[in-house]
Amino acid sequence: MKKLILAAVLVLGFGIFNASAQTKIGYINTEELMGSMPEAQKADTDLKEYEASLVQQGEDMKKEFDDKVTGFNTDSIKWTPSMKDIKRKELSDLYQRLQGWNQQAQDMYQAQANKAGVPIRQKALEAIQAVAKENGYGYVFEINSLLVYPPSDNIIGLVKKKLNIRDTPAPGGTTAPAQKPAATTPKKG
Repeated sequence: MKKLILAAVLVLGFGIFNASAQTKIGYINTEELMGSMPEAQKADTDLKEYEASLVQQGEDMKKEFDDKVTGFNTDSIKWTPSMKDIKRKELSDLYQRLQGWNQQAQDMYQAQANKAGVPIRQKALEAIQAVAKENGYGYVFEINSLLVYPPSDNIIGLVKKKLNIRDTPAPGGTTAPAQKPAATTPKKG
């Protein structure tokens, strides 16, 4: 009876080990993938235009402030003290808006960039999942977060093919293969 239980444990243990040994592991650089997607290139162009409009708004606000300061300096001799106080308050408010504009513009740009990136990330993730399923990958890791890992495959070429993205030629006319990072093993101390 003990031999039968021992044999069952060994067979079960070997079966589990064998099943885990057959799991395919892949990795991908999602930033590289998303950067090569046509949607990302369009989003980048749109973001540059949006950034230019934010810069223009800031410049318009600065010009308005400068014009009002110039007007205040020229016309204030004709104004009553209460009118001067009102104009000073207007200048002060405009100056405060101008001071906060850079941070506000950065926040607005970041929100726009995040909004533009969501469908691109979603499409990339769906393609990665489809390629993993079609090619039998049990695990696909983001390459930038791996320090130590077993031998695995870079699946970026398969995902780009799924998305109909052609690799751009490297200098010399050949397509540059994705770099496989060197595997490291932990040192025993």
